[in-house]
Amino acid sequence: MTEFVRSADGTRIAFDIEGDGPPVVLIGGAMQFRAFDPDTGKLAHRLAARGYTVVNYDRRGRGESDAGPVGALESEVEDVAALVDRVGGRAALYGSSSGAVIALWAAQAGVGATRLALWEAPLPPEGQGDGGETHRGLRDRIAAGDHEGAVEFFMRDMPPEWLAGSKASPAWPVMVGIAPSLVADAAALTKAQEAPWAEQWSAVDVPVLAIVGEQTLPIFPPAADALAAALPHARTGTVAAADHRWQLDAMTDTLAAFLAKDGPGATGHR
Repeated sequence: MTEFVRSADGTRIAFDIEGDGPPVVLIGGAMQFRAFDPDTGKLAHRLAARGYTVVNYDRRGRGESDAGPVGALESEVEDVAALVDRVGGRAALYGSSSGAVIALWAAQAGVGATRLALWEAPLPPEGQGDGGETHRGLRDRIAAGDHEGAVEFFMRDMPPEWLAGSKASPAWPVMVGIAPSLVADAAALTKAQEAPWAEQWSAVDVPVLAIVGEQTLPIFPPAADALAAALPHARTGTVAAADHRWQLDAMTDTLAAFLAKDGPGATGHR
């Protein structure tokens, strides 16, 4: 059953919670929310069965969450903080794709993160981003009411078959409908370009696991390696996956082990 929590600005955030044990909050990426992302729901159920309290939520402007002011990274961090407070003020964070970068910003802001699992963060090499072009382009298109163009622009550097497949599927109207919320994903990535990661995320002093798929795009492994080098208690990991989508059993096993107090990854060493 859906529950709700109010973020700092009053925006109502919808979430599911299940299980009993150490809490973990799942942060979706650019196109993810509960009704549109059944795989993460299955992952939440599997982790709950492994002894964790799992929060799976709709980011603002998506699913059952209110829109409120969308597009601000600070608001996304406040949403995570509200959910962490809901489960006692301390929780592990699992971030998927651009949600992994939001998880980093949330931990940096002091939301009470105990550890971070980051799935294929789409970060270019430090100092080699687009200078905020994606962020500005999205804002301009949203301001002009061109939501379809905004999604096309956001996906311009992804494999072309991803965009073609999306536009030919029933998912396309849903993706266009949540286009304004993509501005926050772009904001999280743009902010990461502003300084070396060791400085930007200097307060992230918890175990971090940067995960990539066995079959993946060229951007993801270097980003994971760079995060492991920049953060003091980070290491990389690999799971069975392809096309930016993990296999359920593999991700469940990897996360359950990393989240376990005495399991692999608990020390946070590279």
